[in-house]
Amino acid sequence: MVFFLLMSLETGAGVILCIEKALEQSGMSREDVNYINVHATSTPAGDLKEYNALIHCFGQNPDLRVNSTKSMIGHLLGASGAVEAVAAVQAIRTGWIHPNINLESPDEGVDTKLLVGPKKERLDVKVALSNSFGFGGHNSSVLFAPYK
Repeated sequence: MVFFLLMSLETGAGVILCIEKALEQSGMSREDVNYINVHATSTPAGDLKEYNALIHCFGQNPDLRVNSTKSMIGHLLGASGAVEAVAAVQAIRTGWIHPNINLESPDEGVDTKLLVGPKKERLDVKVALSNSFGFGGHNSSVLFAPYK
């Protein structure tokens, strides 16, 4: 399920609404989401707002794993969302989630137990969320789940 929303990232409200609408439209439960491939451009304001939106939407779920494809490949601008969606689907298909690399000093207050470390991890992905946020507030949250 994809939900697009035109809204500013300034307060994080657009991110929250985008995620909540994707969950609502898909009929998925927030408790089912156990993997998130975040937008995470390595900007202090953007990353912390996205993190806070995730905590708002998912709480401190101990089963939740979070990583950023950009940590390994950089920002592909318009192609980022597609590549990150492929990473989320591949995580479902293979049972492996890729590492976060180059994360040496997370922002204060970030629960690093949610973050995938510097090595890939095994994960039985129930539902994956892939976030992509663009200039001007063009936001999308896409949910993927294994075919049953």
